[in-house]
Amino acid sequence: MATLSITQTRSTIGRTSDQKRTMKALGLRRLHQTVQHQDSPQIRGMINQVKHLVRISEDA
Repeated sequence: MATLSITQTRSTIGRTSDQKRTMKALGLRRLHQTVQHQDSPQIRGMINQVKHLVRISEDA
């Protein structure tokens, strides 16, 4: 399986509580923080909810 690198690029200030909880569930707490997750439909769904706040890159 591929690994996804997810970097927070925008703040969660002023965002809905659902988006804030999704960012926390992804492990993102501060700007420019990067986390890695295995590519799965659940992670892709979470990224889709906050795609305007993060940058995604796929690692082999």
